[in-house]
Amino acid sequence: MTLFELDDLSDSVDPSGVSQPSGVLAPAGGRTCRVRLVLAYDGAGFHGFAANAGVRTVGGVLADALTTVVGHRVDITCAGRTDKGVHARAQVVTFDAALDRVDPEAMLKSLNSMCGPDIAVTDVAVVDDDFDARFTAVARRYRYRVVNRPAPDPFRDRYAWHVPDELSWPAMTLACDALIGEHDFSSFCRRPKRSDGEEPSLVRRVVEARWERADEDELRFEIEASSFCHQMVRSVVGLLVDVGRGRRHAGDVLSIIRARDRSRTGNIAPPQGLTLWTVRYPGWNSAD
Repeated sequence: MTLFELDDLSDSVDPSGVSQPSGVLAPAGGRTCRVRLVLAYDGAGFHGFAANAGVRTVGGVLADALTTVVGHRVDITCAGRTDKGVHARAQVVTFDAALDRVDPEAMLKSLNSMCGPDIAVTDVAVVDDDFDARFTAVARRYRYRVVNRPAPDPFRDRYAWHVPDELSWPAMTLACDALIGEHDFSSFCRRPKRSDGEEPSLVRRVVEARWERADEDELRFEIEASSFCHQMVRSVVGLLVDVGRGRRHAGDVLSIIRARDRSRTGNIAPPQGLTLWTVRYPGWNSAD
């Protein structure tokens, strides 16, 4: 049973759809099982999720720890490969390991001892062989926090975007309507280059997009879709904040979607306000 880490179709990822083998997962001839992890992490100290030689990444730290725990190299697949500075509350990872080296309770304790406090593993389970963190997922949900007041808040700066300009919450809410449904989000995504030369599709289906007032000076944007393309959520937030500032109109959003022109969106929201909130699977939610 072999599982390679794949480019994901979530926000902050290069969705090439091409898998690259990176090693043998278990001793030849040994019985293996599929393991699922749920983890949270503070992305501030990482150069994204994907393993990258020479820099500290979530996937690199986790893979090194798993190699120590199970006694052989593992390759991991995640539900959404986040960019530098982006956080996760309920990221999902799957990998294959030698069956006789998997003790979920002991693995959870060992991983938290080695990876904490920046990475916290909240659940470990042996699952069916056909469960895949990326391909079995039916939806991903992201949350973006905006602190909206004249002065910054040093206690929230690590996890939110400080916007000192007065924002119109009703205008930002109205602007969300155009996002719902299936659209080509080329105006909001960095277009990846596929190794096979084919033009990748940036069509995505958004099932929910809304702003809520979490506090008198904090706004939260939540968006859920079947999948996301690279920088999509941060580009959407940047545009919606410009609507709130009065620089754009709510009615502009639909025309920008239809333009399929990356230059039309303007500012991209900074990464620290973004969190992969939950991943949904048939009959299971990673945040449950």
